[in-house]
Amino acid sequence: MGSEKRKYKRRHLIYYLRVFEQESGNLLGHLVDITPEGAMIMSEKRLERGAIYNIKMDLPDEIDEIEHIEFEAKCRWSKKDVNPEFYVSGLEMENIPASKKIVIQKLIIQFGFQN
Repeated sequence: MGSEKRKYKRRHLIYYLRVFEQESGNLLGHLVDITPEGAMIMSEKRLERGAIYNIKMDLPDEIDEIEHIEFEAKCRWSKKDVNPEFYVSGLEMENIPASKKIVIQKLIIQFGFQN
């Protein structure tokens, strides 16, 4: 990350939400933390740095009558986790409408660790 500054503090959720590829429906990984602009995902396979992923994420409960959220995200980095069987990858959300950012903010408020 170097000199890059985050606008939002990363928030860990009390659930590891499942994250899927929209087109195939394949499990991409599990959400580790999230902000309204990005997310960290844990997966069994390394995500390709620079690749754009079309993501569908199931929500633990409906938020504003929404059961899942879909968004486009670019993989900024991917590396081995402390558990060598997994990878962690940082995703930057792209072209996400304000309405979806509101759902993400509500997700963080309702299901985030209070630290």
